[in-house]
Amino acid sequence: MINLQLDHPYNQLPLLPPMREQIESLPILRQESRSVRALAELKGLTRLLPNPDILVDALVLKEAKASSEIENIITTSDRLYQALTTEGRLVDNATKEVLRYRQALYTGFRFVRERGFLSTNAIIAIQQELEANQAGIRRLPGTALRNDRTNEVIYTPPDDPNVLQTLMRNLELYLNSDEEDDVSPLIKLAIQHYQFESIHPFYDGNGRTGRIINVLYLILQDLLTEPILYLSGYIISHKADYYRLLQEVRTRQNWTDWILFILRAVEETARQTIEQILSIQTLFDQTSEQIRREAPRVYSKELVEVLFLYPYSKIEYVVERLAVDRRTASKYLRTVEKLGLLRSEQKWKETLFINTRLFDLLRE
Repeated sequence: MINLQLDHPYNQLPLLPPMREQIESLPILRQESRSVRALAELKGLTRLLPNPDILVDALVLKEAKASSEIENIITTSDRLYQALTTEGRLVDNATKEVLRYRQALYTGFRFVRERGFLSTNAIIAIQQELEANQAGIRRLPGTALRNDRTNEVIYTPPDDPNVLQTLMRNLELYLNSDEEDDVSPLIKLAIQHYQFESIHPFYDGNGRTGRIINVLYLILQDLLTEPILYLSGYIISHKADYYRLLQEVRTRQNWTDWILFILRAVEETARQTIEQILSIQTLFDQTSEQIRREAPRVYSKELVEVLFLYPYSKIEYVVERLAVDRRTASKYLRTVEKLGLLRSEQKWKETLFINTRLFDLLRE
């Protein structure tokens, strides 16, 4: 283990990797095995959906909302879907920030899929899209993480620009290394997340950027093919433990409890996502069958896919996906609405058709 020796004691953040005996205890290996199985099942189940984008788009937006909520950026699912469907008219600032998170995640996903690695420059691009600025990696001192209630300084991250560059380069190598004697990718997931949060390389957006890196790393390691596993919901439910265990690695080198926390988060979140996939599949089949039975003249698999790709749908989506005129598209949507499968609402100058059962399912 290499220490970067700087004047301030809080600036001593070891380079990766940690010593092997700190990160491969029997409890960790047992939990890692359970987490890998859950993740493999999730990866396989994505093929069940008639169109994987149905799940991806919904979960990306759900993650954007949850991850932003951790940073006290609060909006509602209703506002988010309205903003997407009405092309951002009259959108409040919190909703805009969550939508930027969604776009930043897709930016990172495209980079990893096209390049096959995750670079420091890509991480910077993700953060810049999140924050809508070009500040880049910190160059000024004074950053400190404080207790929200007491304002006490909990942790002072490195602030020397050269040290930050070294730490980020080390993290980049760690993210992309594929040595035969490496530890499990899921154990490395926990380690890299701790390291990024402790480097705290940006003035703003570190938490959300770090959570985007998590899912990109799983794709990089071929543990997932789509960005569909997000730990923000688990972190919200266990927020005190999350921050306590991060700090215990810094102060006591308590890697065991931190790694176990992340591994359990992966397993539990994968199981929840599996349940959601099965529920979406069941609802898709039920909706298809009802339209086919009660309105056979408007039924098509493509129409049902539109209603699931866009929980808040509109005439333009049907026109585009089914290659029909506006009058026909409107007729299709109004017919499905009469079956009780959609609810129409007037927003701005548009009529939105809400797939209420899917929307309720996605909010769970």
